[in-house]
Amino acid sequence: MKEKVSVSFMLLGILFNVCLIAANLLETKVIQIGSLTVTAGLLVFPVSYIINDCIAEVWGFRKARLIIWTGFAMNFFVVALGLIAVALPAAPFWQGEAHFNFVFGMAPRIVVASLIAFLAGSFLNAYIMSRMKVKSGGRYFSLRAIWSTVVGETADSLLFFPIAFGGIIPWKELLVMMLLQMALKSMYEIVILPVTVRVVAYIKRVDGSDVYDEHISYNILKVKEV
Repeated sequence: MKEKVSVSFMLLGILFNVCLIAANLLETKVIQIGSLTVTAGLLVFPVSYIINDCIAEVWGFRKARLIIWTGFAMNFFVVALGLIAVALPAAPFWQGEAHFNFVFGMAPRIVVASLIAFLAGSFLNAYIMSRMKVKSGGRYFSLRAIWSTVVGETADSLLFFPIAFGGIIPWKELLVMMLLQMALKSMYEIVILPVTVRVVAYIKRVDGSDVYDEHISYNILKVKEV
């Protein structure tokens, strides 16, 4: 008998991938909110961690591992397509090449930094969520969601900014940018937590799933173990 695919899992997986791809594209715009200067990717990237929390909580680490690698593959695919499109010659009458290249012509260094930071942060987030659930017997979801996100987002920022901008932006400014991103992303998680709690409770009720990751492998390469 074949295992049925949960509609809730499928929809969250699709949203996870969309958020990651959108975040990469939105990163090309710098916005200012009051005295804070951040990238527009901040609007959507933390949502991927919230979805990661939901998947790890409801279906466990193995399903989260599958979605994380799927997100990595789709991100790589879109970046590759963008770079190919940039390399192709533009029509003589088209006036938007410079703007198109600005958005899709990501430097290889930025791409590598983004993908490495995403993998490290996402897997740390899912691992901590999984282990804390087992240790707590499924209690304290809010605390687990916040703590796993703080660790994941911190790892993401600590890897992304030095790899992407080390030697280009002064280290003092880089440190400020990292701390600001960590703080804002963690605050994002806390503000939206009431919604996350309700979504997780609803999915558990409708889907009938509440996995505890006991005696599983946390090897991130064992994607086939779902």
